Amino acid sequence: MSTRAKFTLGTAILFSSFTVWFVHANQKAERDAMYKGVLRDEARQAAKRAAREEELQQSLLKSQRYSAVQEVVSSDSSR
Repeated sequence: MSTRAKFTLGTAILFSSFTVWFVHANQKAERDAMYKGVLRDEARQAAKRAAREEELQQSLLKSQRYSAVQEVVSSDSSR
């Protein structure tokens, strides 16, 4: 085999190897970024859930205070 052919083969092998490595590295980086997005979403949902729970507790506390101060009459809408 000639020197030019060996150089071309070596260059092609190096280029192919680099391409395969780059694609795998890029896929891993994208997968990691997507997973971080999932973690952020879970944290955001947990924070929203905690805020809603706190609002519910405050609402129940207000309801108890108002019930203690004034008489609450439930209306029957079926009449």
